[in-house]
Amino acid sequence: MSPDDQDKLAQEWEQALQDEGDGPEEAPASAPDPAPAAPADDPGDMDPGDEALANEWAAALAQSEEVDLKKEKEQEYLSTQMKDAEFQDFTAQAKGPKPEGSKRDLDFILDIPLDVSAELGRTKLLINELLQLGQGSVVELNKLAGEPLEIYVNGKLVARGEAVVINEKFGIRLTDIISPIERVKQLA
Repeated sequence: MSPDDQDKLAQEWEQALQDEGDGPEEAPASAPDPAPAAPADDPGDMDPGDEALANEWAAALAQSEEVDLKKEKEQEYLSTQMKDAEFQDFTAQAKGPKPEGSKRDLDFILDIPLDVSAELGRTKLLINELLQLGQGSVVELNKLAGEPLEIYVNGKLVARGEAVVINEKFGIRLTDIISPIERVKQLA
């Protein structure tokens, strides 16, 4: 059987199934009809292989219609189960007067201890070099003399400054506060 004959046969089967579906009552889609008779104009043209192919086509079309029918029923069911979402309007509440106790009170964080350190510079030493250090040894740092000191709070750089002596004690005069953008860049 040529491909053109197969296409023609498939179209005829499809037309027959559609005509059957347009009738007053539909047959259940799960039980496909036995192979319909050959078209009236070629009664002796079909051999057993063509008949089997026609049966396969009919079964496939019936199964496809059954799946489509199931999907359609499922969509109908889901559409009856849906309901619109309801949202509360907070506009008036947001624009209205604030209650008395709603003011942010940050006093509770004032007693949190922080670790503040000032760094003159850094260096890396081997354990052997560290063990050889003694009184009067000089350790070379990675910064030059006169460069600003770095001030860390809990290990995060927050400011830079210069060393000063006041009443025989060392101190740091802050010269630059690190912006939040710079702090984020240092994290990368």
